[in-house]
Formats: sequence, C-alpha cells, structure tokens
Amino acid sequence: MVASAELWSLISGSLHNITGCGAITDSHALSGGSINSAYRVNTEEGVPYFVKLNTLSELSMFEAESDGLDELVAANAIRVPLAVTTGSGAGHSWLVSEYIKLGSGEATSQRLLGLQMAALHRNSDSSFGWYRDNTIGSTPQYNTQSQHWIEFYRERRLKFQLDLAARNGFTGSLQMKGERLLADLGRFFTGYSPQPSLLHGDLWGGNCAFDESGAPVIFDPAVYYGDREADIAMTELFSGFSSRFYEAYNDLWPLDDGYKVRKTLYNLYHILNHANIFGGGYASQAEIMIDRLLSEIR
Repeated sequence: MVASAELWSLISGSLHNITGCGAITDSHALSGGSINSAYRVNTEEGVPYFVKLNTLSELSMFEAESDGLDELVAANAIRVPLAVTTGSGAGHSWLVSEYIKLGSGEATSQRLLGLQMAALHRNSDSSFGWYRDNTIGSTPQYNTQSQHWIEFYRERRLKFQLDLAARNGFTGSLQMKGERLLADLGRFFTGYSPQPSLLHGDLWGGNCAFDESGAPVIFDPAVYYGDREADIAMTELFSGFSSRFYEAYNDLWPLDDGYKVRKTLYNLYHILNHANIFGGGYASQAEIMIDRLLSEIR
C-alpha cells in the first residue's frame, strides 16, 4: 500500500492536533503485517510513531483497535502501545500509536509475561463481550454483551464462524458436526463457570514481544471480556511461549483441569477464522478438531 505525500500530510495534521508535534519528516515501511501496511515515522522533533494504513472502509476497524488498546492500557497490568489518533483521507484510513523499540527479551521475560497476563485477566466486567464490535484479523468480531458465557461463545464466536464458513463454501460434514458441537456445548463446562476476564483476544506469538529492557509488550488486540482460557489456548496454537510463561501464569492463577479439553474448543474459533480468511487446509483442520471434541462427550 503506497502512502502519498498528501496522506502523510493529513496524518501529520491529525497527529499535531493530538500531540502538538511538528510534521512527519520521514517514514520507513515495516514488515510482518498481512492485513495492514505498517510504518515507523519520525516527526520534526525526532519522536517516532507507529502507523498502520488500510483502505478508507477500514476506519471503524482502527477505531475499535484504538479503543481496545485503551482498554488494555487502563488495566495497568502489562505494557501496551498507547493509541494516539485515527483518521481517514486520501484514499486511506490510519491508526497512529506509540512506537516501542523491541528487544530480544531476557531470561526472565517469559515468566514476567505469564505473571502479567494473569494480572490482566484479573480485570473483570459484569458481562461477557464488550461495548463495541471489533475484528479478529480481517473478520468482524461481534461482541454483543451477554450474562451467559456458553450462549456468548456459541452465538458470537463458533456459530458466526460456521455460518461464514458455509457462505464460503465449507458445507457438508463440517457443518453437520459443527451443529452437533453447538448443541452440546454446555457439556464442556460441567462444574466450571468462567468469569468475564479482560482478554487480548488474538494472543499468538506475533502479537507479543519484549521491549529493550526485556519487559513484555502486547499489541494488535481483538479485545473483549471472556473466559481467560481462550487467551491461554491461543498461545498454544502457533507456539512462541515458553514453559516459563505457563508455569508463572499457573503460579499466580492456576487453570482448571478441564482446560486440557476446552483449549481445543477455544482454538477452533481461530482455525475456523483462518479457514474463512485463507482457505486451504484450515477447514479440514477445523473438522478434525470438532471430531476430537465430539469424542470427549460421546
């Protein structure tokens, strides 16, 4: 996504209105994003900022992400980039946030990450969901609030992704097995009642790092209040978290024994989402996961 001089001028104005800083003097494209274009920019004062760009139609996505960053910052549990401003113009929308220079982490960094994520999850709310919808990757994530976790996870997470999968051509046995899973969802929660914990919502290794001092940093959230196991489950989906992370988390707030089964239930949401975004073998992987879950309740 090519950023024009007109676009940088508009972003400079948006940034100036919030911070009073001078104009953006230079920009450097950053790698790693599959949905947005990312840049590090510098202002006349030499202050760096992080900028995400997308099409005009994605402004609401950036506004929701900005609010999510604010929600995580307010929890005061773990370092999160400060959201600065959002806006649109010259054919693009943007999100500007604090630029954090990253390091490689220290020997104790993974343990600190585990402790800080447990502290983040201690932040609770009166209901599951969130006051606004956001996105998971490029897919809408509906967060209409509910007092009942099973209902929320069935309707707002799994059923939504299964319905989207059907519209994308993933029909047949995936849908039949998915319907059976949705009907029996409550059986995975016998004797277990999660509280609404503040979740990052998209906690894989690519959305977590360490700053130059070795302190953990989380970013690119898909915030809502839900079962804390959902965050921990995703850390196991694509790796990137060491045994020290899990040991520290459980030292502060041990996971329920049923997590060993429910982690597949929670990661099914993300694999279905990957099927809907990327296609390929993710639909087959989702069906294998559903088979495994159904075998637990036969």
